[in-house]
Amino acid sequence: MPTITSGNADSTQLPPFYSPRTNAVSDDAAHPESQHVDELNLATPTESTQPPPPSLLSPAFTPPGTPGTQTPGRSAPRSVPVDSSVASGGCGTKKPKLLDALPEVQCIVRARIPTVNGTEMFLHLYTNNVDNKEHLAIVFGKHIRSTSLDAPREGETEMDRMIRGAYTGRLYPGRVTSGADVEAAPKADAKPAEPPLVRIHSECYTGETAWSARCDCGEQLDEAARLMALPENKAGGIIVYLRQEGRGIGLGEKLKAYNLQDLGSDTVEANLLLRHPADARSYGLGTAILQDLGQKEVRLLTNNPDKIRAVEGPHREIVVTQRVAMVPLSWRGKGGFQSEEVEGYLKAKIEKMGHMLDMGGLPR
Repeated sequence: MPTITSGNADSTQLPPFYSPRTNAVSDDAAHPESQHVDELNLATPTESTQPPPPSLLSPAFTPPGTPGTQTPGRSAPRSVPVDSSVASGGCGTKKPKLLDALPEVQCIVRARIPTVNGTEMFLHLYTNNVDNKEHLAIVFGKHIRSTSLDAPREGETEMDRMIRGAYTGRLYPGRVTSGADVEAAPKADAKPAEPPLVRIHSECYTGETAWSARCDCGEQLDEAARLMALPENKAGGIIVYLRQEGRGIGLGEKLKAYNLQDLGSDTVEANLLLRHPADARSYGLGTAILQDLGQKEVRLLTNNPDKIRAVEGPHREIVVTQRVAMVPLSWRGKGGFQSEEVEGYLKAKIEKMGHMLDMGGLPR
């Protein structure tokens, strides 16, 4: 698999998938605008100048019983077995409100996306019967396929199927059939022994596109993609990208909440002052998308144990077998960013929303 490299060796360790590059510009004389970028905190200092934030690494701040503390491999994420069928299964204390039945979803198009570090993924676009939004699934691994996409549709031609992504193998100029290309397709890999790594990610325009330091959503999206693209992750991965901005309250209300935060409220208080729930998100569409992608068991990448039962669905259509910790990059000295706002954001997640931001043996 090709890999894009740069002059700085550190950049190949944690390749960015979406966020701006985190390497500091060395030639300030040739690029004076870089000094202005640094002042705006749009570029992250290098590892040697960025210690982890002590206020968030304190044992008094992180719950002592946090799961996911097994000694990790060189690059593999830490995980802990979970079982929502028993009270002590490590799946949180809240009982999320679940739908009586899962929504109906349909994958209408799939396309191969080559990424900036050489990894390939497949972007799936979904419609559904409960809202007018187009939700997405970013799939790492050619063995993960959509049932609704592959299903034949009346009146379509072979070219129609290839254009909407319902093909096997790889597209190339002159291809005329959507079925298995015996000559061009490599030998099929055996089914992975463990479930794929899954991240249920809610849209965050400010954190993913506008470089906001009020949250770590963009960094978490990058890190999820990095973990799923690791060569040793043979099981593949799925990022279900749900269009529920601002924990479900929408972008306009979210920006109002930002102003309330500048007036002294935390993220939870701001939502409540705007007469919204602290978290208005729903995960039924995510469960339905995972089911359409043929998944029955998954490893869930989250710091929120209460999300496990919500993702499993009303009748445990999907079973979460492991919770995989999402450790902020700045805690490892591997990039990331720091700001007063993001520390307050993580503090509210831990104290008021039950998230588990553990260090798992990393240096404090």
